[in-house]
Amino acid sequence: MRKLLVIIAVACLVLAGLSGAALAKMNIKFGHVAPPFHGQSKGADAFAAYVKEKTGGQVQIKTFPFGQLGSERSMAEQVQAGTLEMASITTAVLSNFVPQVAVVDLPFVFPNRKTAYKTLDDAAFQKKLFGYLPAKGFIGIGWTENEFRDINSKKGPIKKPGDLAGIKIRVMNSPIYMDTFRQLGASPVGIPFPELYNALQQGVIDAQENPLLTSILIKATEVAKYVTDTDHILTECIIIVNPGFWARLSPAQQKIFRQAAKVAIDTNRKINADLHKKLPKIGLSVEEYCKKNGVTVTKLSAAERQAFAKAMRPVWDKYKKVVGADLFTYFMDTVKKHSK
Repeated sequence: MRKLLVIIAVACLVLAGLSGAALAKMNIKFGHVAPPFHGQSKGADAFAAYVKEKTGGQVQIKTFPFGQLGSERSMAEQVQAGTLEMASITTAVLSNFVPQVAVVDLPFVFPNRKTAYKTLDDAAFQKKLFGYLPAKGFIGIGWTENEFRDINSKKGPIKKPGDLAGIKIRVMNSPIYMDTFRQLGASPVGIPFPELYNALQQGVIDAQENPLLTSILIKATEVAKYVTDTDHILTECIIIVNPGFWARLSPAQQKIFRQAAKVAIDTNRKINADLHKKLPKIGLSVEEYCKKNGVTVTKLSAAERQAFAKAMRPVWDKYKKVVGADLFTYFMDTVKKHSK
Protein backbone atom coordinates (compact mmCIF):
# COMPACT_ATOMS: atom_id res chain seq x y z
CA MET A 1 0.00 0.00 0.00
CA ARG A 2 2.83 2.38 0.91
CA LYS A 3 4.59 1.59 -2.36
CA LEU A 4 1.40 2.41 -4.28
CA LEU A 5 1.07 5.76 -2.49
CA VAL A 6 4.67 6.61 -3.39
CA ILE A 7 4.02 5.80 -7.06
CA ILE A 8 0.87 7.95 -7.07
CA ALA A 9 2.71 10.84 -5.41
CA VAL A 10 5.56 10.68 -7.94
CA ALA A 11 3.05 10.55 -10.82
CA CYS A 12 1.26 13.60 -9.46
CA LEU A 13 4.54 15.50 -9.22
CA VAL A 14 5.44 14.58 -12.81
CA LEU A 15 2.02 15.62 -14.08
CA ALA A 16 2.21 18.87 -12.14
CA GLY A 17 5.60 19.55 -13.68
CA LEU A 18 4.31 18.83 -17.16
CA SER A 19 1.27 21.03 -16.55
CA GLY A 20 3.50 23.87 -15.34
CA ALA A 21 5.75 23.52 -18.38
CA ALA A 22 2.77 23.48 -20.70
CA LEU A 23 1.38 26.63 -19.13
CA ALA A 24 4.77 28.33 -19.13
CA LYS A 25 5.33 27.73 -22.87
CA MET A 26 3.09 30.07 -24.85
CA ASN A 27 2.81 30.56 -28.60
CA ILE A 28 0.72 33.61 -29.39
CA LYS A 29 -0.33 35.72 -32.37
CA PHE A 30 0.11 39.48 -32.87
CA GLY A 31 -1.82 41.00 -35.80
CA HIS A 32 -1.60 44.38 -37.55
CA VAL A 33 -2.18 45.88 -41.01
CA ALA A 34 1.18 47.49 -41.85
CA PRO A 35 3.29 46.12 -44.73
CA PRO A 36 6.43 44.17 -43.69
CA PHE A 37 8.90 46.96 -44.60
CA HIS A 38 7.08 49.63 -42.58
CA GLY A 39 8.21 50.88 -39.18
CA GLN A 40 5.02 49.65 -37.55
CA SER A 41 5.70 46.12 -38.76
CA LYS A 42 9.36 46.26 -37.73
CA GLY A 43 8.23 47.52 -34.34
CA ALA A 44 5.91 44.53 -33.89
CA ASP A 45 8.77 42.21 -34.85
CA ALA A 46 11.04 43.93 -32.31
CA PHE A 47 8.31 43.43 -29.69
CA ALA A 48 8.22 39.69 -30.42
CA ALA A 49 12.02 39.36 -30.35
CA TYR A 50 12.28 41.20 -27.02
CA VAL A 51 9.61 39.03 -25.36
CA LYS A 52 11.23 35.83 -26.62
CA GLU A 53 14.64 36.89 -25.31
CA LYS A 54 13.51 38.17 -21.93
CA THR A 55 11.24 35.19 -21.19
CA GLY A 56 13.91 32.71 -22.23
CA GLY A 57 11.69 31.44 -25.03
CA GLN A 58 8.75 30.68 -22.71
CA VAL A 59 6.59 33.17 -24.61
CA GLN A 60 6.97 33.18 -28.39
CA ILE A 61 5.03 35.63 -30.53
CA LYS A 62 4.34 35.24 -34.24
CA THR A 63 3.53 38.52 -35.98
CA PHE A 64 1.02 38.70 -38.82
CA PRO A 65 1.45 41.87 -40.94
CA PHE A 66 -0.62 43.36 -43.75
CA GLY A 67 -4.01 42.34 -42.37
CA GLN A 68 -3.34 38.60 -42.69
CA LEU A 69 -5.64 38.00 -39.72
CA GLY A 70 -8.35 40.35 -41.00
CA SER A 71 -9.22 44.03 -41.00
CA GLU A 72 -8.44 46.18 -37.95
CA ARG A 73 -12.06 46.04 -36.83
CA SER A 74 -12.09 42.26 -37.21
CA MET A 75 -8.86 41.88 -35.25
CA ALA A 76 -10.21 44.11 -32.47
CA GLU A 77 -13.26 41.86 -32.26
CA GLN A 78 -11.02 38.77 -32.22
CA VAL A 79 -9.03 40.20 -29.30
CA GLN A 80 -12.29 40.91 -27.46
CA ALA A 81 -13.44 37.33 -28.07
CA GLY A 82 -10.10 35.81 -27.06
CA THR A 83 -9.47 34.12 -30.41
CA LEU A 84 -6.50 36.47 -30.96
CA GLU A 85 -4.13 37.32 -28.13
CA MET A 86 -3.01 40.75 -29.31
CA ALA A 87 -3.14 43.28 -32.14
CA SER A 88 -2.19 46.85 -32.97
CA ILE A 89 -5.26 48.88 -33.93
CA THR A 90 -5.50 52.52 -35.04
CA THR A 91 -7.30 54.79 -32.60
CA ALA A 92 -9.65 55.77 -35.46
CA VAL A 93 -10.91 52.16 -35.63
CA LEU A 94 -10.62 51.42 -31.91
CA SER A 95 -12.76 54.48 -31.13
CA ASN A 96 -15.73 52.47 -32.46
CA PHE A 97 -15.29 50.29 -29.36
CA VAL A 98 -13.76 52.81 -26.94
CA PRO A 99 -14.89 56.35 -27.89
CA GLN A 100 -12.37 58.00 -25.55
CA VAL A 101 -9.34 57.01 -27.64
CA ALA A 102 -10.55 59.44 -30.34
CA VAL A 103 -8.96 62.20 -28.26
CA VAL A 104 -5.62 61.29 -29.88
CA ASP A 105 -7.13 61.95 -33.33
CA LEU A 106 -8.09 65.56 -32.65
CA PRO A 107 -6.95 67.46 -35.78
CA PHE A 108 -4.11 69.99 -35.68
CA VAL A 109 -3.75 69.48 -31.93
CA PHE A 110 0.00 68.73 -31.94
CA PRO A 111 2.17 71.72 -32.88
CA ASN A 112 5.05 69.43 -33.87
CA ARG A 113 6.31 65.86 -33.75
CA LYS A 114 8.39 66.35 -30.60
CA THR A 115 5.35 67.50 -28.64
CA ALA A 116 3.28 64.60 -29.99
CA TYR A 117 5.81 62.00 -28.91
CA LYS A 118 6.29 63.51 -25.46
CA THR A 119 2.51 63.57 -24.97
CA LEU A 120 1.96 59.98 -26.09
CA ASP A 121 4.91 58.72 -24.04
CA ASP A 122 3.70 60.52 -20.92
CA ALA A 123 3.17 57.65 -18.44
CA ALA A 124 0.33 59.40 -16.59
CA PHE A 125 -1.53 60.14 -19.83
CA GLN A 126 -1.11 56.56 -21.06
CA LYS A 127 -2.43 55.20 -17.77
CA LYS A 128 -5.46 57.49 -17.92
CA LEU A 129 -6.30 56.77 -21.58
CA PHE A 130 -5.67 53.03 -21.41
CA GLY A 131 -7.80 52.91 -18.27
CA TYR A 132 -10.90 53.14 -20.49
CA LEU A 133 -10.06 49.93 -22.38
CA PRO A 134 -10.64 47.04 -19.91
CA ALA A 135 -14.39 47.73 -19.65
CA LYS A 136 -14.61 47.10 -23.42
CA GLY A 137 -12.55 43.90 -23.41
CA PHE A 138 -9.01 45.18 -24.06
CA ILE A 139 -5.78 45.77 -22.17
CA GLY A 140 -3.69 48.60 -23.65
CA ILE A 141 0.08 48.29 -23.21
CA GLY A 142 1.65 50.72 -25.68
CA TRP A 143 1.72 52.29 -29.14
CA THR A 144 2.69 51.68 -32.71
CA GLU A 145 2.14 54.27 -35.41
CA ASN A 146 1.73 54.93 -39.09
CA GLU A 147 2.76 58.59 -39.49
CA PHE A 148 1.58 62.19 -39.52
CA ARG A 149 -0.97 62.66 -42.28
CA ASP A 150 -0.67 65.13 -45.16
CA ILE A 151 -2.96 66.33 -47.95
CA ASN A 152 -2.24 65.14 -51.50
CA SER A 153 -4.20 67.08 -54.16
CA LYS A 154 -4.64 67.38 -57.91
CA LYS A 155 -5.99 70.92 -57.60
CA GLY A 156 -2.96 72.77 -56.22
CA PRO A 157 -1.29 73.58 -52.89
CA ILE A 158 -3.43 73.79 -49.74
CA LYS A 159 -2.17 76.67 -47.60
CA LYS A 160 -5.27 77.86 -45.74
CA PRO A 161 -8.56 76.29 -44.67
CA GLY A 162 -10.48 77.98 -47.49
CA ASP A 163 -8.32 76.18 -50.09
CA LEU A 164 -10.22 72.96 -49.31
CA ALA A 165 -13.67 74.42 -50.07
CA GLY A 166 -15.55 72.19 -52.48
CA ILE A 167 -12.71 69.66 -52.87
CA LYS A 168 -13.77 66.03 -52.90
CA ILE A 169 -11.25 64.24 -50.71
CA ARG A 170 -10.84 60.61 -49.71
CA VAL A 171 -10.34 60.24 -45.96
CA MET A 172 -10.09 57.37 -43.50
CA ASN A 173 -13.60 56.10 -42.83
CA SER A 174 -13.82 57.45 -39.30
CA PRO A 175 -16.26 60.04 -37.88
CA ILE A 176 -13.55 62.41 -36.64
CA TYR A 177 -11.81 62.39 -40.04
CA MET A 178 -15.09 63.07 -41.82
CA ASP A 179 -15.97 65.87 -39.40
CA THR A 180 -12.52 67.44 -39.79
CA PHE A 181 -12.76 67.86 -43.54
CA ARG A 182 -16.41 68.85 -43.55
CA GLN A 183 -15.48 71.64 -41.14
CA LEU A 184 -12.82 72.77 -43.64
CA GLY A 185 -15.43 72.99 -46.41
CA ALA A 186 -14.36 69.85 -48.27
CA SER A 187 -16.54 66.92 -49.34
CA PRO A 188 -15.00 63.87 -47.61
CA VAL A 189 -15.66 60.37 -48.94
CA GLY A 190 -14.71 57.03 -47.36
CA ILE A 191 -13.37 55.16 -50.40
CA PRO A 192 -11.61 51.88 -49.44
CA PHE A 193 -7.83 52.20 -49.40
CA PRO A 194 -7.17 49.74 -52.28
CA GLU A 195 -9.43 51.83 -54.57
CA LEU A 196 -7.72 55.13 -53.76
CA TYR A 197 -5.29 55.32 -56.70
CA ASN A 198 -7.94 54.56 -59.33
CA ALA A 199 -10.33 57.06 -57.76
CA LEU A 200 -7.68 59.79 -58.06
CA GLN A 201 -6.69 58.78 -61.57
CA GLN A 202 -10.28 58.68 -62.83
CA GLY A 203 -11.23 61.99 -61.19
CA VAL A 204 -13.71 60.46 -58.74
CA ILE A 205 -11.86 62.44 -56.05
CA ASP A 206 -9.68 65.55 -56.19
CA ALA A 207 -7.46 64.73 -53.23
CA GLN A 208 -6.62 62.25 -50.51
CA GLU A 209 -5.00 62.47 -47.09
CA ASN A 210 -2.26 60.10 -46.03
CA PRO A 211 1.32 60.33 -44.81
CA LEU A 212 3.49 61.54 -47.71
CA LEU A 213 5.53 58.34 -47.47
CA THR A 214 2.37 56.29 -48.00
CA SER A 215 1.19 58.52 -50.86
CA ILE A 216 4.48 57.94 -52.69
CA LEU A 217 4.49 54.18 -52.12
CA ILE A 218 0.94 53.75 -53.43
CA LYS A 219 1.88 56.02 -56.38
CA ALA A 220 -0.84 58.56 -55.56
CA THR A 221 1.70 61.34 -56.17
CA GLU A 222 1.95 60.21 -59.80
CA VAL A 223 -1.53 61.56 -60.48
CA ALA A 224 -1.84 64.17 -57.71
CA LYS A 225 1.26 66.34 -57.86
CA TYR A 226 0.58 68.69 -54.93
CA VAL A 227 1.30 67.76 -51.33
CA THR A 228 0.81 69.98 -48.30
CA ASP A 229 2.75 68.93 -45.23
CA THR A 230 -0.21 69.56 -42.91
CA ASP A 231 0.57 66.95 -40.22
CA HIS A 232 -3.12 67.28 -39.39
CA ILE A 233 -3.50 63.97 -37.52
CA LEU A 234 -0.90 61.52 -36.23
CA THR A 235 -2.14 58.02 -37.02
CA GLU A 236 -1.52 56.20 -33.76
CA CYS A 237 -2.29 52.57 -32.98
CA ILE A 238 -2.76 51.03 -29.54
CA ILE A 239 -1.30 47.60 -28.82
CA ILE A 240 -4.28 45.77 -27.34
CA VAL A 241 -4.19 42.46 -25.48
CA ASN A 242 -7.00 40.08 -24.56
CA PRO A 243 -7.70 40.38 -20.79
CA GLY A 244 -7.95 36.62 -20.31
CA PHE A 245 -4.56 36.05 -21.91
CA TRP A 246 -3.09 38.97 -19.95
CA ALA A 247 -4.30 37.42 -16.68
CA ARG A 248 -2.44 34.20 -17.53
CA LEU A 249 0.86 36.06 -17.70
CA SER A 250 2.89 36.36 -14.52
CA PRO A 251 3.59 39.88 -13.18
CA ALA A 252 7.16 39.50 -14.44
CA GLN A 253 5.92 38.57 -17.93
CA GLN A 254 3.47 41.48 -17.94
CA LYS A 255 6.36 43.80 -17.13
CA ILE A 256 8.33 42.35 -20.05
CA PHE A 257 5.37 42.95 -22.38
CA ARG A 258 5.17 46.60 -21.32
CA GLN A 259 8.92 46.99 -21.84
CA ALA A 260 8.56 45.34 -25.25
CA ALA A 261 5.90 47.91 -26.17
CA LYS A 262 8.48 50.66 -25.53
CA VAL A 263 10.97 48.83 -27.74
CA ALA A 264 8.29 48.53 -30.44
CA ILE A 265 7.46 52.25 -30.63
CA ASP A 266 11.13 53.30 -30.52
CA THR A 267 11.89 50.90 -33.38
CA ASN A 268 8.75 52.00 -35.24
CA ARG A 269 9.69 55.69 -35.12
CA LYS A 270 13.32 55.09 -36.09
CA ILE A 271 12.41 52.94 -39.11
CA ASN A 272 9.83 55.49 -40.30
CA ALA A 273 12.48 58.23 -40.09
CA ASP A 274 14.91 56.01 -42.02
CA LEU A 275 12.29 55.33 -44.72
CA HIS A 276 12.02 59.07 -45.31
CA LYS A 277 15.75 59.11 -45.97
CA LYS A 278 15.63 56.14 -48.34
CA LEU A 279 12.39 54.90 -49.89
CA PRO A 280 12.09 51.11 -50.25
CA LYS A 281 12.78 49.82 -53.80
CA ILE A 282 13.26 53.44 -54.97
CA GLY A 283 16.50 54.26 -53.16
CA LEU A 284 15.83 57.99 -52.94
CA SER A 285 14.85 60.13 -49.98
CA VAL A 286 11.30 61.49 -49.91
CA GLU A 287 12.64 64.95 -50.76
CA GLU A 288 14.76 63.67 -53.66
CA TYR A 289 11.86 61.65 -55.04
CA CYS A 290 9.50 64.62 -55.00
CA LYS A 291 12.02 66.87 -56.77
CA LYS A 292 12.79 64.25 -59.41
CA ASN A 293 9.12 63.52 -60.11
CA GLY A 294 7.71 67.04 -60.12
CA VAL A 295 5.79 66.72 -56.84
CA THR A 296 5.30 70.12 -55.20
CA VAL A 297 5.55 69.90 -51.42
CA THR A 298 4.22 72.88 -49.45
CA LYS A 299 5.15 73.29 -45.79
CA LEU A 300 2.87 75.30 -43.53
CA SER A 301 4.30 78.12 -41.46
CA ALA A 302 3.50 78.31 -37.74
CA ALA A 303 0.90 81.01 -38.48
CA GLU A 304 -0.72 78.92 -41.23
CA ARG A 305 -0.90 75.90 -38.92
CA GLN A 306 -2.50 78.10 -36.28
CA ALA A 307 -5.17 79.15 -38.78
CA PHE A 308 -6.05 75.50 -39.36
CA ALA A 309 -6.07 74.80 -35.61
CA LYS A 310 -8.42 77.74 -35.06
CA ALA A 311 -10.74 76.40 -37.76
CA MET A 312 -10.87 73.08 -35.89
CA ARG A 313 -12.40 74.45 -32.67
CA PRO A 314 -15.95 73.27 -33.53
CA VAL A 315 -14.57 69.74 -34.10
CA TRP A 316 -12.69 69.89 -30.80
CA ASP A 317 -15.87 71.06 -29.04
CA LYS A 318 -17.87 68.19 -30.54
CA TYR A 319 -15.36 65.54 -29.47
CA LYS A 320 -14.99 67.05 -26.03
CA LYS A 321 -18.52 65.73 -25.47
CA VAL A 322 -17.69 62.37 -27.08
CA VAL A 323 -14.56 61.64 -25.03
CA GLY A 324 -15.68 63.47 -21.90
CA ALA A 325 -14.67 66.88 -20.59
CA ASP A 326 -12.28 65.41 -18.01
CA LEU A 327 -10.20 63.44 -20.52
CA PHE A 328 -10.33 66.22 -23.11
CA THR A 329 -9.02 68.81 -20.65
CA TYR A 330 -6.38 66.43 -19.29
CA PHE A 331 -5.16 65.69 -22.83
CA MET A 332 -5.04 69.34 -23.86
CA ASP A 333 -3.17 70.24 -20.67
CA THR A 334 -0.67 67.43 -21.35
CA VAL A 335 -0.09 68.66 -24.91
CA LYS A 336 0.40 72.20 -23.61
CA LYS A 337 2.84 71.02 -20.95
CA HIS A 338 4.99 69.18 -23.47
CA SER A 339 4.89 71.92 -26.09
CA LYS A 340 6.88 74.28 -23.86
